[in-house]
Amino acid sequence: MKGRSWKFWLLTGVLVVAVGVVGGPFVYIHFIEKKAPAPLALSSPSPSATQTATAANETTGVNGTWTVTSGSAVGYRVQEVLFGQSNTAAGRTSSVTGSITVDGKNVSAASFTVDMTTVSSDQQRRDNQFNGRIMDTSSYPTATFKLSSPIVLSSIPAVDTKASTQATGVLTMHGVSKTVTFTLTGQRTASGIQVTGQIPITFADWNIPNPSFGPVTTEDHGILEFLLVFKRA
Repeated sequence: MKGRSWKFWLLTGVLVVAVGVVGGPFVYIHFIEKKAPAPLALSSPSPSATQTATAANETTGVNGTWTVTSGSAVGYRVQEVLFGQSNTAAGRTSSVTGSITVDGKNVSAASFTVDMTTVSSDQQRRDNQFNGRIMDTSSYPTATFKLSSPIVLSSIPAVDTKASTQATGVLTMHGVSKTVTFTLTGQRTASGIQVTGQIPITFADWNIPNPSFGPVTTEDHGILEFLLVFKRA
């Protein structure tokens, strides 16, 4: 009986540890940690605002310079794994400045700056890693993007009409500048212009250390996402 009892308690102990290793992270990720916010997206049009602004906007056009205003955000999305449990990590900032210049059907210039020191998520430990070992924001406090060739539009969209196109420019972050091409989607609103998109980022290409730390492992790539809201300069 003593031998059998000893084996029983040993097996019980092993099972308890196993449940803790697997179940603990599951409970933490799915019930304690906040769910990652939905990807940045264009706002839904307001019917009343659309009706009052459509005629004026369609005839006035969009030529000129437009500056980034409130409601803009830039951030990251990365897949994490904690003891076999998958989770989406996301961090964002609204500290974005910049402008675009529209000339006829062309976006002839665009440049933006992001304050990387203000990017935050729902976890302080993750933010500490981001600002320190991963992005070293004390050495590289900003990220920038500058359009390198005009964006040619087939037509100027009507108010609350979405249109997608390709953009190419130089993205600089973590001290590395690289040319990137990506899809963006724009929408005219009653008060301005909105643009959203995602840029795939492979960490090694930017000399960014793999974000994995402690029991958390991540993929070797992530997404830089943005929502830019513009008003006339």
